[in-house]
Amino acid sequence: MGINQNYKKTNFRWVMCALLFVATTVNYMDRQVLSLTWKDFIAPEFHWTDANYGDITAVFSIVYAICMLFAGRFVDWMGTKKGFLWAIGVWSAGACLHAACGWATMQVEGIGSVAEMTAATGAIAVSIATVSVWFFIAARCILALGEAGNFPAAIKTTAEYFPKKDRAFATSVFNAGASVGALAAPATIPLLAQYFKDKGIGGGWEMAFIIIGALGFLWMFFWVFLYSKPRDSKYVNKAELEYIEQDKDDEPVKTDAPERKLSFAECFKFKQTWAFAVGKFFTDGVWWLYLFWAPAYFSDQYGYSSSSSMGIALIFTLYLIVTILSLYGGYLPKLFVEKQGMNPYAGRMKAMLIFAFLPLPALFAQSAGEISVWWPAIIIGLAGAGHQAWSANLFSTIGDMFPKSAIATITGIGGMAGGIGSFLINKGAGALFTYSEEAGQAFTFMGFEGKQAGYMIVFCICAVAYLVAWSIMKTLVPKYKPIVVR
Repeated sequence: MGINQNYKKTNFRWVMCALLFVATTVNYMDRQVLSLTWKDFIAPEFHWTDANYGDITAVFSIVYAICMLFAGRFVDWMGTKKGFLWAIGVWSAGACLHAACGWATMQVEGIGSVAEMTAATGAIAVSIATVSVWFFIAARCILALGEAGNFPAAIKTTAEYFPKKDRAFATSVFNAGASVGALAAPATIPLLAQYFKDKGIGGGWEMAFIIIGALGFLWMFFWVFLYSKPRDSKYVNKAELEYIEQDKDDEPVKTDAPERKLSFAECFKFKQTWAFAVGKFFTDGVWWLYLFWAPAYFSDQYGYSSSSSMGIALIFTLYLIVTILSLYGGYLPKLFVEKQGMNPYAGRMKAMLIFAFLPLPALFAQSAGEISVWWPAIIIGLAGAGHQAWSANLFSTIGDMFPKSAIATITGIGGMAGGIGSFLINKGAGALFTYSEEAGQAFTFMGFEGKQAGYMIVFCICAVAYLVAWSIMKTLVPKYKPIVVR
């Protein structure tokens, strides 16, 4: 088996968790390059509107959703090691391909320079916007195809390396990579884009895509040499293996035969699947909206570009709050399980109800912005922290109730539902922001006019989404009920 027999327990499972953390960090940095460069670097070059950007993010979301449906199945079929390698390889290539969209647009339009493209007006400007949007959508689709594999593979790895009582905490640790990626992105990406723009290398944004995209290829090297299943790992000794497999005796069906895999259709027969999908549908779009639109919000509403020191400070503060607070998301249910004797599912649902209240202050984000721009940053940060804590526990409910052979598939189904929710909110937000800006004072909501009213509507939706999701989940699966495969 390749297991070291030392008595003292090794802790290699946390090395694997660290790898998952880095992969998730890179995943979110690749996703953030566009949101941090489009308003101040890309839009002037290609004459984009909010609706154009909303279309790109919406298509990314729906393609991600479709790919998530099959990515989990792919990871279950291919295996964790190969499945993760394929995923990160494809998304890193897609990230780098964004850099070619400007060149491709100029070839199609017959334009010789960036300056000529930026100066275009009228029908030519509209044509440039349309063509460039399609090229970015194509690159975004490749990115979505690869990124869809990250969470199914990461959740499957967590289920392989951690006992049930530790999975929410381990998930919250690697899921914090989303916050750290979002935190590192504003501190690096706009500066990279500005640096290369000042050097005269394209519009600057191209090199940001290439440099950040290349990080994934570096990660693949470590995954190849470090990952194997715990029972086959030379880094996991007997004591750690016993700790990892401590839930074995609690499994409802014990057999020497290989575990039967649930068919794709079978997965949809369980209320547990639908509960997870509902949780993802109502809440994933909220996180992606903050991720995709926050830089534009501070630039658009308060005049702080993503490359300005104030713009960087606002986004950095927002995600610093998310990063610090979200780490407690996995610890709270562990406390309920160990101190109050609750089963893991009950502990997670209790914790998720608490976290569902954290996004509620988003109702006041737009109003608080009239006092200081820092208030929206802090409020969105708290809402984001609530999401990440919620998400870590939501992911862990899969391992509580489904056999390991189905975990990636169920994760993919939920990811598809989350992607559909994100498509709807991003497509709707882009159209709403463009419409409300054009309507001006004729468009009002809760005392706000024009585009501010549009943002207020979106903040209201984001604030209540988690409580709605929790209520439906609790109705579908009121108590712990694991799936038994016979």
